[in-house]
Amino acid sequence: MPDKMRRFTSWSTKYNTERIKATLDDMRPDMQSRYQAAMTRMFANDMKVKQVLNGKGVSTILYVPYLSFGRQLWKLSREQDIAGDSLELAAQALRLKWKARGLDEDVLLAVQKEVCSIQPEP
Repeated sequence: MPDKMRRFTSWSTKYNTERIKATLDDMRPDMQSRYQAAMTRMFANDMKVKQVLNGKGVSTILYVPYLSFGRQLWKLSREQDIAGDSLELAAQALRLKWKARGLDEDVLLAVQKEVCSIQPEP
């Protein structure tokens, strides 16, 4: 019985909501600036993808899956620090996935090359 009380007291101390709030309040400015920077970069990437889609004459109803493809490529190249042959291989796998979902491979290749600067293997 005393062991249960000690564990509960330890848990209550550890999960003190005022302490957690104070910690998060201290972290919030940095969290907000990192989030805003990431969203700015992602928005710029989305705009580049939309420019490619406009140039290729893609219907606006298909923008969402192409934007998802562009965001996945962006995440691979920018956030996961994949480069070189590994990045090309991952991009090829993504391209095949989205092609299987009905997207045009020429448009996918254009997004890959023009937006993310990933040259496909011949």
